[in-house]
Amino acid sequence: MPFVIFVVVLTVLALFACIKVLKEYERGVMFTLGRFTGVKGPGLILVIPGLQQVIRVDLRVIVLDVPSQDVISRDNVSVKVNAVVYFRIVDPEKAVIQVANVFEATSQLAQTTLRSVLGQHELDEMLAERDKMNADIQRILDRQTDAWGIKVSNVEIKHIDLNENMVRAIAAQAEAERARRAKVIHAEGEKQASEMLAEAAQMLGSQRQALQLRYLQTLTEIAKDRTNTIVFPVPMDLLESFLDRGRGN
Repeated sequence: MPFVIFVVVLTVLALFACIKVLKEYERGVMFTLGRFTGVKGPGLILVIPGLQQVIRVDLRVIVLDVPSQDVISRDNVSVKVNAVVYFRIVDPEKAVIQVANVFEATSQLAQTTLRSVLGQHELDEMLAERDKMNADIQRILDRQTDAWGIKVSNVEIKHIDLNENMVRAIAAQAEAERARRAKVIHAEGEKQASEMLAEAAQMLGSQRQALQLRYLQTLTEIAKDRTNTIVFPVPMDLLESFLDRGRGN
């Protein structure tokens, strides 16, 4: 009787050892006597102990933090750059068979790709065209990891750290650029004002009556000032009419 109970208990334990439950986001890569025999799951699967082995693979999106990398830009500026990579396994068979450690391999590839892509651009491009850098890195990683059954969905550069000397140089450059723009705007304003003044002078010169009215308006504005004596020249245009009348008489 005790032997029968022992056999029953052993059978139940062996049955439980054969049963594996895979979640909805998991797949099981099955090996039988060392040979690949398929991808199982999700749900309940049976594994024969000693003969079969199952390796669980997570199909959810994985966030990989790329450590800070020393990058020398095309214009010989040294910066430290770190990024984050979003990827997921789309082919469990390749992820297990084609590469020993899929996460470590992806991390190392992301580091080398980050240095390679950013090293082809100048510092100003790194700072101003970050979206383009992200797209280039994502495209290269996605192409190279396709053989591992991985889909790289997104890459984001988090920080570009500069040393203090470079920060001061960039600040000085920005200040000089602002001063240049201010001078250009001032020069453009002077040019437009001079053109408008020349146009107004040309219009007044072509119309004698308009010039006389402008002269009288100027006298009116001067008369508002609290001065005792106002000395002003009399235009010859105003005197010509009186001279012509004198000659007629």
